[in-house]
Amino acid sequence: MSGADRIFRALFVFYLAGFAFYLFAPLVIMSAASFNESRFPTVIPWQGTTLDWFRAMWADRAMWEALWTSAVVAFFVVVISIPAGTAAALVLTTLHARARSFAYALMVSPLLTPGVVIGIATLILWRQVGVGGGLLLIVIAQASFIICYVMLMVVARLQRFDRTQEEAALGLGASRFMVFRRVLLPFLRPALLASAGLAVLQSFENYNTTLFVRGFETPLTVFIATKVRTGLTPAVNALALIMIAVTVIGAVAYELARRRRLRDNRAADLPH
Repeated sequence: MSGADRIFRALFVFYLAGFAFYLFAPLVIMSAASFNESRFPTVIPWQGTTLDWFRAMWADRAMWEALWTSAVVAFFVVVISIPAGTAAALVLTTLHARARSFAYALMVSPLLTPGVVIGIATLILWRQVGVGGGLLLIVIAQASFIICYVMLMVVARLQRFDRTQEEAALGLGASRFMVFRRVLLPFLRPALLASAGLAVLQSFENYNTTLFVRGFETPLTVFIATKVRTGLTPAVNALALIMIAVTVIGAVAYELARRRRLRDNRAADLPH
């Protein structure tokens, strides 16, 4: 290995280490703060190890109500975004090149629009028809841009789809609906599952849009922002640590299941 290669490799390792530190250090510090006896979410000074903030989290009824509100919103956002985003992707892939470019720019425009603008515009529009702020408007406002994420992920998956499978199924007498259900939908399943997970995460973390359309509802992000102004305690850190643990466990379980399914498929393809 030449000197230039060694320098490049060392710089690459240094970059990866710096990126990992930048990404995970805040999460580690936030998680550690949930075990500190300090009434403020900090690790310096360390005043002793305790589990009191987990008990405080469990006893905080307002926090659990905010978490439930965010979960309900995320569920309905997924229910709306997955079908709408999939339909948009299917339409986009069937258009001619010029029309596809225009439709693509139109469909991704909500992603380029500031969340504040989306929130205010949604509130003004739906108030004209008598719909005020609340759960319904939160779902509508969030779904208006989360649909774009679903569409992009499904479009990326569709670009690898072999259209001859559709043609073969239609040639054998299958209906359009049967082709979609038996051929296309199984192929899109990984993208749909990933899109659903992304939609949940985007819904949970959204603040700018939600703030303007929430009415008297208090999702988790609004609850935490309010706590920052009135007095944040490490009980919020304890909840964040549990959510991180659940996310990591879910991701590991999904990856293990995916590898086992892939291994089973390879074993089934081997000649007996």
